[in-house]
Amino acid sequence: MRKLSMALLFACVLAFLTTATVPEVSAAQSTAERITQTGVLRVGLEGTYPPFNFLDNNGNLVGFDVDMSIEIARRLGVRAEFVQGLWTSLIERLRKDEFDVIIAQMSVTEERLELVDFTDPYATSGTVLVARAGDERFSQLSDIEGHIVGVGQGTTFETLAHSVDGADVRVYDDFEAYSQALIAGDVDVIIEDELTAAYNIKEHGLPLQITYPAVAEQSVAIAVKKGNADFIDELNRILAEIKADGKYRTIHMKWFGSLHAPRDLP
Repeated sequence: MRKLSMALLFACVLAFLTTATVPEVSAAQSTAERITQTGVLRVGLEGTYPPFNFLDNNGNLVGFDVDMSIEIARRLGVRAEFVQGLWTSLIERLRKDEFDVIIAQMSVTEERLELVDFTDPYATSGTVLVARAGDERFSQLSDIEGHIVGVGQGTTFETLAHSVDGADVRVYDDFEAYSQALIAGDVDVIIEDELTAAYNIKEHGLPLQITYPAVAEQSVAIAVKKGNADFIDELNRILAEIKADGKYRTIHMKWFGSLHAPRDLP
């Protein structure tokens, strides 16, 4: 009787272990399936990059990326939920399914394409040099040689700065940090997105100036975890729809006014 009970116990344990491993070998839920099931589009962003995504005076998350995210979620039939994080952590957190998409002015690069997939671009802007008002030393990228350059850590601006031999590149966590470093004289020049620089100089009266022409142009897109081609197709359809029906222009004008005409319309 004792031997029979032990055999039954062993069989039960084996059955439990076999059942417990089933979720690990079943097909992973796709991003689109998860969004449909939860009714939520989780958007990863910094929340420290005005005018694209930042906290207003009341602590509310606002900006161009935020409005675009809300509109995209609405057309998916769900609501947008925002998850803030350090810029350098966003891709890894996306790959761990901590959110569904990154809508945070992320430009498409070969290095990033190895880790995530991207939609069609949803914004295009120039990359510019920004100096203190009255400083005329920086009119082209090569002029940063021999100078201290402030950039955001892990950005394409950092890569661009390092491409110039002799540039002393200093990295910062967010725009406020390196723009204030420029104003204080801790760096000589910063590399930044044209729309970001123009908005902040005008909105906050910063004693800075953009040097023209733009040293480069970049397009940004929505990052999605690899293996979600159908969902990317749906996002591309929605982006095209937003641009075609005028909603894109409305959002763009809200944040940039007449500073720059949208480069992203047909």
